[in-house]
Amino acid sequence: MPYNCEIPYGAYWSTPFARWQGAFATLHSLEFAAYTLKRELDRRNIPGETIDHGVLGVTVPQKSSFYGLPWLAGMADLSQLRGPTVMQACATGARALLAAAQEVDAGLSTASIAITCDRTSNGPHVYYPNPRAPGGTGSHEDWVLDNFNNDPLGKHAMIRTAENVAAKHQITTSEQHDVVLRREAQYRAALANDCAFQKRYMTLPFEVPDPSFRKTTGTLSSDEGINSSTSEGLAKLKPVIDGGSVTFGGQTHPADGNSAIIVTMPDKARELSRDSNLCIRLHGFGSARCKVGYMPEAPVPAAQRALDQAGLAIDRMDAIKTHNPFAVNDILFSRQTGVPTERMNNYGCSLVWGHPQAPTGTRAIIELIEELALRGGGYGLFTGCAAGDTAMAVVLEVTDRG
Repeated sequence: MPYNCEIPYGAYWSTPFARWQGAFATLHSLEFAAYTLKRELDRRNIPGETIDHGVLGVTVPQKSSFYGLPWLAGMADLSQLRGPTVMQACATGARALLAAAQEVDAGLSTASIAITCDRTSNGPHVYYPNPRAPGGTGSHEDWVLDNFNNDPLGKHAMIRTAENVAAKHQITTSEQHDVVLRREAQYRAALANDCAFQKRYMTLPFEVPDPSFRKTTGTLSSDEGINSSTSEGLAKLKPVIDGGSVTFGGQTHPADGNSAIIVTMPDKARELSRDSNLCIRLHGFGSARCKVGYMPEAPVPAAQRALDQAGLAIDRMDAIKTHNPFAVNDILFSRQTGVPTERMNNYGCSLVWGHPQAPTGTRAIIELIEELALRGGGYGLFTGCAAGDTAMAVVLEVTDRG
């Protein structure tokens, strides 16, 4: 079931991702996304007035983020933009893209932009008043750390979901570490020839602004805080949980950054595209939820639902990207679909370049598009888990318009 709208080739971007407490730690995530939006539209010669709708994906509140998409758009001199703010943890990127596509397909806008941003660094401390509590004392939480460490439904940390799946499916630490080494090698291919792959969608070197966005404080040549593992080094790591199998080397790290994708109808897509001969079609979306505490299982049924909507089998996929906060995710996906782990996540993935939540899936989808473009076209699948034992998936196609 192909959607009518398209993604103009090149009408998307991502900042580098910086490990939390790194280069972007003091940048307000919505202000940073607006700053990036304005500059990337200029670099692509995309007139801001051609976009009349937006979807903001953000999962970590920032000061004044109550005002959502309209505020961000106004800061980027796109005051005509209207639209919602969505939040689905790490599935926010795919969810925002679906919301943008539905808006255009419904004829409610001519062009929509899915903007995703988050800063896990210096997350807010939230106090919830309760005058009727003993002593009139309310409850509180550290938005990022407390929610990483406690699913309110299952009363477990996110890493426990990986341990549950590893135990159920007998996934060993050595298997996880083998995947980590493979994923890091795939990521290094994106850095080859002076980051040639990343420069297809990312402005590098990236100038890091100060919190006032008036001057540059430094530059990033690519993502910041990437691990360079060895089999010997990984073998020395102990599981994070006693008796478990998941080490710090077998999981991703929190990060900061933003990314965006524009969606429009075919005639407008040709105008905005960096290569009008290339066509990027959306064929299917899927979502799923698995048993409480087994989050890495959710991407498989989500992927199948996206494939079902697209009317395609997984063996038709020429490229596959996953959001893999744990190496366990990819091992299970490979076992259950028959896709070899080495066929997934070429040029990088969130296991390596980090986990800024909302932008994570958006960047993976962008890299999926660019991998398919390098191949000369084909079908691609993105799938990834999210907090609450859920997942989202997308099937798309890159093809010659002729």
